[in-house]
This record gives sequence, C-alpha cells and structure tokens, in this order.
Amino acid sequence: MPTATGRPPLGPNQPAGAWAPQPDRAAAAARPPRASGPPPQQPPAVRKKRHRDPWWAKVLVIAGAMLMLLSGTAIAGGTVLLNRYTGSVNQQSLLGSEAMATGTSINGPLTILLVGIDERPGEGVEGSRSDSIVIAHIDASHNGAYLVSIPRDSRVQIPPFPKSHYPGGIDKINSAFFFGSQNGGGRAGGFELLALTIKRLTGITFNAGAIVNFQGFQDVTRALGGVHMCVDETVTSIHIGWDANGKETAPYRMTPDLQLIKIPGVRPQVYKPGCQDLSAWQALDYVRQRELISDGDYGRQRHQQQFIKALAKKTLSAGVVTNPAKLDSVLRAAGEALTVDNGNFKLTDWLFTLKDINPSNVTMIKTNAGTFHSETINGQSFETLDPTSLQLLQSVRDDRLSDFVAQHPDWVNTDGAAIGG
Repeated sequence: MPTATGRPPLGPNQPAGAWAPQPDRAAAAARPPRASGPPPQQPPAVRKKRHRDPWWAKVLVIAGAMLMLLSGTAIAGGTVLLNRYTGSVNQQSLLGSEAMATGTSINGPLTILLVGIDERPGEGVEGSRSDSIVIAHIDASHNGAYLVSIPRDSRVQIPPFPKSHYPGGIDKINSAFFFGSQNGGGRAGGFELLALTIKRLTGITFNAGAIVNFQGFQDVTRALGGVHMCVDETVTSIHIGWDANGKETAPYRMTPDLQLIKIPGVRPQVYKPGCQDLSAWQALDYVRQRELISDGDYGRQRHQQQFIKALAKKTLSAGVVTNPAKLDSVLRAAGEALTVDNGNFKLTDWLFTLKDINPSNVTMIKTNAGTFHSETINGQSFETLDPTSLQLLQSVRDDRLSDFVAQHPDWVNTDGAAIGG
C-alpha cells in the first residue's frame, strides 16, 4: 500500500531514508546510475510549501543556463532547437527605462540582473520578495563573465516608486521587489524597483534581466539527470529528513522568532564534503541551506554560484550536447522556467554574442569577503556592505572587475573541486 507521499513503505531491513523504487520510468531515467551500494533515494514528493520556506533558488537554474551556457549549447543544437528554445521563453518588460542601460549595440560590456523570487503556487505575486539577487557581468571582450551576489538582507535606500504608490525608505534590499509589486505592480514592478534600488546604490544600469521560477529549477536539473557538485563543507538540511519508519518529514521546525528546534527522532539529510552526483531534489535542498552552516547566507551564495557552474558543465557535456532528445528537453525546460527582459536586443543576439562563455571563464565573487557585517537597528537585523564591497559593485559599473579580482584574489569563490573526489 503506498504511503501518503506516494512512496511504497519501507521493508523491515531497509535503512531509514531509503525508499523502494517507484514505478515512474521518467523519474528513474533522470537519476544517475549507481553500480553498487544501497538502493538510490527517490526524489521527495512535491509538498505544499510552508509559508516561511525560502524560495531563493529560482535564479540559479538559468542564471548560467540562459545567459552563459545555453547560448553555445542551443547554437550547437542547430536552428530547430534554437527556435524551440527562444520560442518557449516568456519575454516581458521588467527593467523600465530608468534602470535600462542606453545604447543600441550589443558590443562592449554587458550587465544582467538575475532574480529569484518567493512566489508560491496559488498566490499572487504581491507579497513576494527577491530571495536571491545575482549580477552577471560580461566583460567588453565577451570572453569572460563574473557573478556577484548581493546579500538579501543588505540595508539600502529604496527610492520612491509611484507605480506602486511606494513613498521610498530604508529597508532590506529584498523588500524592494515586495514594495514594487504592490498595488498592481506585479512582477515587472517588483523587478523594476529592485533594479532602481541597485542603480541608486551602485550606479549600475542593466542591459537585460531575468526571473527564474522554482519548478524550472527542478525541471532543468531533472532533465539533465542531476549535476556533479563538490560539496565544500558538511551541510545539514533543515527541510528534509526521515523518521524511524523511513517516512520523509522535516527534521526541524522554526519558531515565530526564527529559532530552529530539532524534532526528536528525525534524521536530517546530511551532505558530506567531497565531489559527488546530486539528483535534482538533492541539489535544490543542498543549495537552499543557510541556517546550520557557519557562514549562513554567504555560504548559501557560494553554493548557489557553484551550482551555476555545475549546471553549465553538465549542460555542455557530451552526454547532453550530442543527445538531441535530451538537449531538446533541457532547452525547453529552461525556456519555460524563464521570464526574460532582453533589453534592447533580440534573445538570439544574446545567445550568439555569449557563445564563447563557458564554465572555465566564469568568475564567482563574494561580497563582504564572505564574512558577516551584521547590524541591528531599531530591533531589526541588517547586513551592511563594507567599503570594499561597494568598490566591487562600482567595478561592475565601470567594467573593471578584472582589476578588482587581481587586487582581491581572496574574494573569488572556488567551485569546491579542490577538496577532492
């Protein structure tokens, strides 16, 4: 008899957390093969999200996929696949004229705002916050790209936004999307106010922008058959665990004042250091975590950036590029996950312009050198950007990131491969 989650019950000799195979051929095909060892774990069933669950990860899926890796992959797949991909992407004006970079030539440096929002099925966009904010910068030669994450709790001045009747004020940067989306502003209003907030802080205007949804993250990663990632620290999940009967359940609960309470008898999913294959559900769970790692949001940002490169490598691998059916499914999943503002250029122009960007020439940069700069004001905790972080963002504006990296090599995130495996 299947359990409430749709999985068959565990046998008496199966360890907690191990599931019997499900009669789902598509899901089975998506899991990486295992030569030996215990039966592979099945992806957890889709569950109704609790209100506090962070949906930060949307941007990770296609941050690299659309703008850094699927460009060359789609072109390699030929005109048919390119047309299918570009035709499936939801294109919408997101930036607004004030946040949009001027100019009609795609030559020169390019900067893209990539945003993941806390948008839940069945709920309106109003109330969403941008839980992941990544700036992707491509240098003038179009031979290298940089990823810079902005901490979502950064204390900033949010400008007035008449479109949503927001008067302006000082708040966390992820609130800009919330305030812009109110009173009918929707996704476009939230995205525009976030872009205007970053412009006010740094002087950066954007050539394009993109929003990625949660389901898209899972669909793309599942279409790829998972990703190979190098876990750089022990990470304990607060979202996924198993009770003594092997039933999946949350191993922690969060109190109204955001304190974590361990649930007795529940074994949490734990990711150990080392290079390993992660299925779609494991990758999502791993890069969500921040509460039980020492560097919190900065560790999560690092893992997000590492995931982008892992996704890029898998998409560009021979097993995907030379398999038309698999490539087609990946491209269509990517297209359906995206809402894109192409700026002043066609999506195909972006794809061909960025055809030389690949995982080896993507540099991931920390803000605040990956350390906390917390400040409590009127009982509310904020993260502040130190002077060097503001210099980093000004380097984005001025296309001088190569100089910044040369001066601050310790601000560069690695992909974790040095730990072995």
